Amino acid sequence: MMNSSGAAIEARGLTVVRGSRTVLKGLGFTVEPGRITGLLGPSGCGKSTLMRAVVGTQAKVTGTLDVLGSPAGHPTLRPRIGYVTQAPSVYTDLTVRQNLDYFAAVLQPGRRHREDRRAAVTQAITEVDLSSHADDLAGTLSGGQRTRVSLAVALLGTPELLVLDEPTVGLDPVLRRDLWNLFHSLAADRGTTLLVSSHVMDEAERCHRLLLMREGEILADDTPEALRTNSRTDTVEEAFLHLVDAAATRQENAR
Repeated sequence: MMNSSGAAIEARGLTVVRGSRTVLKGLGFTVEPGRITGLLGPSGCGKSTLMRAVVGTQAKVTGTLDVLGSPAGHPTLRPRIGYVTQAPSVYTDLTVRQNLDYFAAVLQPGRRHREDRRAAVTQAITEVDLSSHADDLAGTLSGGQRTRVSLAVALLGTPELLVLDEPTVGLDPVLRRDLWNLFHSLAADRGTTLLVSSHVMDEAERCHRLLLMREGEILADDTPEALRTNSRTDTVEEAFLHLVDAAATRQENAR
């Protein structure tokens, strides 16, 4: 189920205040279902806060934020959203398979689902290319591999929405490419909606649509091609810098 507008995520006046600082400043945007939306901007611009708001774990959120047709954080959304944080959420004293077995049992309790759980675990391990490490302790894996275990956990319940906070940090170019291929296959084959954050501008070209953020505000909400065309630039990074300069000029003129 989507919002009445047909959006997977819809925000209006979304604001988050932490202490004396306004982290998100009245954001308004939509995320289309079955597409990859990139959330791009420099570290500290509010990307992680926005993602926590979407999955319902961020405190002191005001405004309106609807996710898959329900208010963000509604209990019915829990099995429908997969969330991967920047810090891998795995048990280091368990193997890859044991980690997934545990989380699969939490997601699908009941003995009658045991065979389904085993199949889901094997499929998730295969999708993130960790079959050769399935019986390795998570604590012995590299940081990038542990990130892929977290992604495998998020894929277990076949979520309608995947929220991925900088999932490719620390990965080599081959693994980054493979993960982005997986993201596109999830969107195309399963109809999964993906919200993927990054501060690496070259990943913008891999997204269907982009939200460009800076200092708690959204500078642009458009396709990579439209951003390049409208700013008359060759890359999304140049378009982003153009938007930053334009925003600075407007602020100066308003003083």
